[in-house]
Amino acid sequence: MIEELLMAVAGAAAATAVYVGAAARVVKQYERGVVFRFGRLRGEVRPPGFTMILPAVDRLHKVNMQIVTMPVPAQEGITRDNVTVRVDAVVYFRVVDAAEALVRVEDYKFAVSQMAQTSLRSIIGKSDLDDLLSNREKLNQGLELMLDSPAIGWGVQIDRVEIKDVSLPETMKRSMARQAEADRERRARLINADAELQASKKLTEAAHQMADAPAALQLRLLQTVMAVAAEKNSTLVLPIPVELLRFLERATPEAPRPEPAPQAPPAPPPEPLPPIEDLTGPSVDPSS
Repeated sequence: MIEELLMAVAGAAAATAVYVGAAARVVKQYERGVVFRFGRLRGEVRPPGFTMILPAVDRLHKVNMQIVTMPVPAQEGITRDNVTVRVDAVVYFRVVDAAEALVRVEDYKFAVSQMAQTSLRSIIGKSDLDDLLSNREKLNQGLELMLDSPAIGWGVQIDRVEIKDVSLPETMKRSMARQAEADRERRARLINADAELQASKKLTEAAHQMADAPAALQLRLLQTVMAVAAEKNSTLVLPIPVELLRFLERATPEAPRPEPAPQAPPAPPPEPLPPIEDLTGPSVDPSS
């Protein structure tokens, strides 16, 4: 009798252990458990920890509540300014309602991936090339709104959408490089012209200052000589400006001019010769 009782207790304990082993479930901290009883959804979502279900009656589905990082395959499209580009992105999303994510959509990850690809193509067609290259924050926000609107009905929340890379054709890259080079050259010429203008103004002010103080020109010349001599050159070419010569000419006192020698009085004109008599004939005047 006692042996039969012990056997019954042992059998009941074994059955209980088997039942508990079949019914016991553990839900991790980052998961939520959704129970279906005879195919129908139970109202409550099982929290993390130890939980029990009815074996052969209930089915427990665990849903990951962590943020999922999903890369969006590169999509080719034509921008609004008729440029062919290839854009890829990445989507960060998470499940906020485990029951809705299982009931409303068959595979929420595949659904989010397809919707992200479609929305990315739409964004490419509505944007200009400059927006894709420089105004990505605005495009990311627009893409996030396009994804979040239908996903919220699936129990999924889009946390962030980022455009990773924009691939351009080689011809477009060369054209953009030439455009950037031309723009930089234009800015360089404007900067050089502005520098020349400012330098001319400063030189004009310096010229007026040196005109008021001529000694400043000589001091400036000496400073130039010192700067050139500091390079240890064996030959020194020293240009002398005309203003320095004029300054030295004004600074040099004038020497007294010698008085001219007295000139001799002019010689008197010669006296005319007396007439010569011709013994053979009448007298002849030589001045005639």
